[in-house]
Order: sequence, then structure tokens, then C-alpha cells
Amino acid sequence: MFIKSIAAKIFAKKVFQKTQLWATNPIATQQAVFDSLVANARKTQFGIDHHFDTIQNYQDFAQRVPVRDYEDLKPYIEKVVQGQENILWPGKPIYFAKTSGTTSGAKYIPLTKESMPYHIEAARNAILHYIHETGKADFVSGKMIFLQGSPILEKKNGIQFGRLSGIVAHFVPKYLQKNRMPSWKTNCMEDWEAKIDAIVDETIQENMTVISGIPSWVQMYFERLEQRAGKPVGDIFKNFNLFIYGGVNYEPYRAKFENLIGRKVPSIELFPASEGFFAYQDSQTEKGMLLLLNSGIFYEFIKSDEFYTDKPRRYTIGEVELGVNYVLIISTNAGLWAYNIGDTIQFTSLKPYRVIVSGRIKHYISAFGEHVIGKEVESALQEAMEGTEIRVNEFTVAPQITPKEGLPYHEWFIEFENDPQDLDAFAEAIDTAMRKQNIYYDDLIVGNILQKVVITKVAKNGFQEYMKSIGKLGGQNKVPRLANDRKIVDLLPTL
Repeated sequence: MFIKSIAAKIFAKKVFQKTQLWATNPIATQQAVFDSLVANARKTQFGIDHHFDTIQNYQDFAQRVPVRDYEDLKPYIEKVVQGQENILWPGKPIYFAKTSGTTSGAKYIPLTKESMPYHIEAARNAILHYIHETGKADFVSGKMIFLQGSPILEKKNGIQFGRLSGIVAHFVPKYLQKNRMPSWKTNCMEDWEAKIDAIVDETIQENMTVISGIPSWVQMYFERLEQRAGKPVGDIFKNFNLFIYGGVNYEPYRAKFENLIGRKVPSIELFPASEGFFAYQDSQTEKGMLLLLNSGIFYEFIKSDEFYTDKPRRYTIGEVELGVNYVLIISTNAGLWAYNIGDTIQFTSLKPYRVIVSGRIKHYISAFGEHVIGKEVESALQEAMEGTEIRVNEFTVAPQITPKEGLPYHEWFIEFENDPQDLDAFAEAIDTAMRKQNIYYDDLIVGNILQKVVITKVAKNGFQEYMKSIGKLGGQNKVPRLANDRKIVDLLPTL
């Protein structure tokens, strides 16, 4: 066995034991994080404005600090972008992660010297938990690829700006740099299609053992590999034994990936964002990802069906329940306070606290009061595909409120790899699965308010063409699973 593998197993055991210390004491752990955050920020502009010096407990904090989204916090962030110090957190951030905003244009999310290490540590620990649980560590001696944005950074007012994945590229540990691909030159390429071709050139002859990225963009890489070599990815990379992903649910892609690879490959799910690294899959046998309670982030949770009511109740970690859809609210050592990141989660376990990402609070369909969420459409598609040869490249769902004839309906825009032999039967299977999951949707079907699901086929590579047309091809960008309007689907090339 390689020395690296042995060392990895020893290190993995230590990290697992360290994790158990806080995972088995969740409430005390979160209290310690809360106390530290408030104490450190008392003399910041935000702390002064919100009377942090008088906060004695969480109840005080909830009364003084309202839940905010980016637009609400923007006046403070703009001061930090201008180079002012001690605004949201002591000193200045060391980076700003630049992301695409829906209403505010570019968003600038601060990363501080206190918060940045947790992004790196969490990604590392996810792999180490896998090693500890499975005993598999040979892959650490092979080549690893992380499909990500360009690491080229800009500098303004003493703070560097860039995409999160590009910033993270600057923190690859020395012991991984020889194994890591692609090259720095290729990673700096901005044109995603050219970058994918260059990555194929660099990797096709290598001993790739770990591949990581958002599934939709890894799929594009795999397709180019298969086209180039004329054989499955698993035959090109015979020692490829671990797929690491985040950003979207892997399940709708799983059948297509296994076909492209030619076999099943173990996977690890991550829940990273510019605002923080929130969770990772710590077990291959338990559902959900371990919520990171000891990573400089204090969590609050608001039930999604109460979120838009007046003064919805804010819950802390000891008050949450299994299976409830919560909006995730965070306060961090990067200076985000009671901040709504827009994601919704559900708890799959309370000992330890594990979560799944169920969707986005702004991504839903409720044209008729049904409030369908991302998790429901993903699960319905997966259930309809089970036991079939149907494979899907990408999909999204939108309401059709004013059809040319008949009742309104939910229209599913699907790019198939393998078409169903009977499209109507497949639509029926999706509709049945949706009705089981969402009682409001079922009531609308039973009450003849809606007709059943209608499927519209999207042309081959249609979603890639759409993303390219809006300047979001590749990187960390992803297609929303559903929307309450037709802005996306009206631009899709359909058959």
C-alpha cells in the first residue's frame, strides 16, 4: 500500500474523532459559535448599529437583528467594497466572492481570514470521512480534477475579487498540487467550451482517480471524453473511484452518469456556497449531509411556508424537526448577520444533524397555490425513471397558465438522452409521483383546476445553448429546476 494511503487513513481517523466531539454536542457547539461571533463583532459598525454590547442571549439577538437578504445588507457591503474597515467584521475581508445576483446584478460576498480556512477544511474533511468509513484510500495517489471557475483574481481597495471556486484554487494543499488537474494555464481559461477541450487534452492519458464538480458540467466533460476516446469514461480512467459533487441534486443525473462511466462510482455530496461551507456527506449509508456546526457559522431556520408571513418564528438547532422545509439563515465570521442565503433544507437526522437541500425559496411553482419545490420535481422525475432505460440530460419545470385549449398545467421541459417509448405514459408517471408528494397539487388535479403534467422535449444541448446565450455556461452556474414564470422556458430550443 502506498505511504500516502496509510497516512490518509491515520489522518482520517483523527478528523473523524474530532468531528464527533462537536457533532455529539450540537447545542453547546452552536452556543459557543454564537457567543464568539457576537463578541468579535461588538465594535464593528454593524455591531454598534444593532447594539451588540447589550446582547446577552439568542433572544436578544433575534430582537435586534432582523433577517436580511443581500439587498438589505448591501449598504454595509458597499462600504466594505469601498475599502472601509470594521463594518461587518473586524478589519477588512481578504477576498470577495463575486456571484451573479438576480435583482442586484453582481453580488460581493465577503471572505475573511477567519472564514476562509473553513471552506478548505470542510472539503478536505468530506474526503477524510469517506476514507475513514470505507477504508478506501488508494485514490489519493492518483490524479484529481476539480472543474471550477478561473482562479484569476482582481484587486480593488486592498481586497481581491473572484469566483469562489477560483479563490479556493489558491488554497490547494502542497501535498495535492502534484496530483491536481488541470494545469494552472488551462484553469485560467474563461471560455468554458474551449476549457473543457483543453481539460480533455490534459487528462485523457492520466490516471484520474477523483473527479469533482457540478454534475451538469462534469457531464459535459464526460461526453467530450467519450467522443474523443470512443469508449466509456470508466474504461479511459480505470482507477476512477470517487465522484465529488455539489450545487445540484445528483439523482436526476445518476443514470446518465453511470451510462457515460460504464459502471457505478461512489460519490460524496457537498453543500458549499460563497456565504459558507454548510455541510458534507459524512456517510455512504445514511441519507443527508452533516451540518457543520463548528465552522464559524450560527444557524437559524424559518419554516418555508411561514417565511413570507409577518414576523415568522426563527428556530435554532435544538428546535428543528425532521422532514420540515426550512429556509436557511446564517450569521458568520465573514460578517453576514441573520442572512437569508435563499436555500431551503430539510433535516434527515437529528443525531447527528444531517440535511438535504430541498430547493430555493424563490424557485417554486405556486401559480395556483400548490407551492411545488425543487426536491419534489427532482424526486418525481427520479421515481418515474426507476426501472426504465430513460435517461435525462437536464430539465426544468414552469406553469402554463394560459394554454391554447384545455386546463392550465405544469409543463416539464426535458432534454432526453434516451427518449421514453411512450411519452404520455412517462408524463403520467411523473404526475402520479407529484400527486403523492404534494397534496395541494393533488387537490388541483382532483378539482379539475389543473390538467396533468405535459412534457415538452428540449433539443439536444438545448440547455447548454440557453446557458451560453445568457453568459452562464460552465463554472458554478446551474439551471433552476423550476420557476413560477416562463422566462427560462420561453428561451429553450424545443422539438
